Amino acid sequence: MLAGFLGSGKTTLLNHLLHRSGGSRIGAVVNDFGAIEIDAMAVAGALSDSTVSLGNGCLCCAVDVGELDEYLERLARPSLGIDVIVIEASGLAEPQELVRMVLASEHPGIVYGGLVEVVDAAEFDDTRARHPEIDRHLGLADLVVVNKLDRAVDGERVLGLVRSLVDRAAVVPARYGRIDPEFLFDCRPGEERIGQLTFDDLHEHTAGDGHDQHLHSGYDSLSFVSEVPLDPRSLMQFLDSRPQGLYRIKGYVDFGPYDSKNRYGVHAVGPFLRFYPEPWTPADARLTQLVLIGSGIDAPALGKELEACRSDAPHADEHGMWGVLRYVQEPEDETLEGV
Repeated sequence: MLAGFLGSGKTTLLNHLLHRSGGSRIGAVVNDFGAIEIDAMAVAGALSDSTVSLGNGCLCCAVDVGELDEYLERLARPSLGIDVIVIEASGLAEPQELVRMVLASEHPGIVYGGLVEVVDAAEFDDTRARHPEIDRHLGLADLVVVNKLDRAVDGERVLGLVRSLVDRAAVVPARYGRIDPEFLFDCRPGEERIGQLTFDDLHEHTAGDGHDQHLHSGYDSLSFVSEVPLDPRSLMQFLDSRPQGLYRIKGYVDFGPYDSKNRYGVHAVGPFLRFYPEPWTPADARLTQLVLIGSGIDAPALGKELEACRSDAPHADEHGMWGVLRYVQEPEDETLEGV
């Protein structure tokens, strides 16, 4: 189970594992909070038979144990030869509920392998201040990846703080989600770890009970799709003036005549913003697809602001791209961080 708050780097870590599995075959269940499955698009091999995509809601509330078993059945078929399944939860999921679901699975070929919690070192203090539940999530983890240490003002302090909050879990520092894939296979909880979730724990909740206490109960999402390219100046005005409650933005932008060769992955976590140009492929639909997640946001108003960014004017000033290019990643940054 791969969990972590919005933008911590779960998809980046999963992509790293898929590319460097050392010969082991990894299956993935990817859960997006928004209606557009941006994370699934970003996962390597998302169109293959080794990935199951679940969108528009948190897995801990969107499906029950029986439904989860159906998804796991697809990946556990012997013909696929998959060695380990990684369930990437949405950034607002409740890890304890997800662990319960896996432990309650009746699939004979599935064994719970542990909870990996990804921490955004740069945003950790602010995240804990807003959501004290994060401490409990860390206490459940079997492996904690402290990601983005290079962006943290005081990375060593954050690393020490995380270590003080975990219970027996290994704590691994990372940049761009790059960890040794062997950690994934070594993350096997002992009896005492599984014992933290007793038989009564597994069955004490009913559908809908307690879900208002989950992180996602206080968040809203907006999904925006446009077949018309966006004006870069207008989009930058939107991004520069985004409200404080708009915590997470992810997706892909088509700037049309401004750069017809590339689409731009966009990634924002709190005040952090990056664009990632990548060539269009013949299989890509020429669309802008964005998911915005926040607390106390006016989703209809934000949607109207994005609508106002549409423009297919061929005469537009290409200098308008300068605002975007200020936020393009450095060449050495190989992966889209914090998806």
